[in-house]
Amino acid sequence: MVLERVWKGLLLLVVISIVGLLFVQAGFVSAPWGEDRAEVWVLDDAGERKAVVDAEVADTWGERYTGLSEHESLAEGEGMLFVHSSEAERTYVMREMAFDIDIIFIDAEREITAIEHARAPEPGEDGDDLEYTGQAQYVLEVPRGYANETGIAAGDAVEIEYQ
Repeated sequence: MVLERVWKGLLLLVVISIVGLLFVQAGFVSAPWGEDRAEVWVLDDAGERKAVVDAEVADTWGERYTGLSEHESLAEGEGMLFVHSSEAERTYVMREMAFDIDIIFIDAEREITAIEHARAPEPGEDGDDLEYTGQAQYVLEVPRGYANETGIAAGDAVEIEYQ
């Protein structure tokens, strides 16, 4: 009787662990060992830093879906880094955004593939209709104009250091 309860308890623990790992893998919840912040450097052809961004990391489905929509603004040098498990064509929308941003698409080799200057939706406008697409495994969102001010361009290399 006692042995049966021990086995059932262990089986339940294994099932809960597997379900938890599946939720983490699917991106529905953050892994407790996941990264919350990163410092992102954009480098010129000589390897010199053009820009440094202190970024929040969005690496789950829920965090990527919400994005910056719960923020009122971003300060200069701040942003959000969206991390996907693989490189693909990614489309980002301006859902419930209160401010304009630059959307920087970065491939798996950590090279910038495209930069979009995205505007916030106007009153009564659906932000889901404001779509911006690029090839990326990583997407960096920064205040609008930051890419131009710092000279960030397609082809620049990117380094990411998780904190």
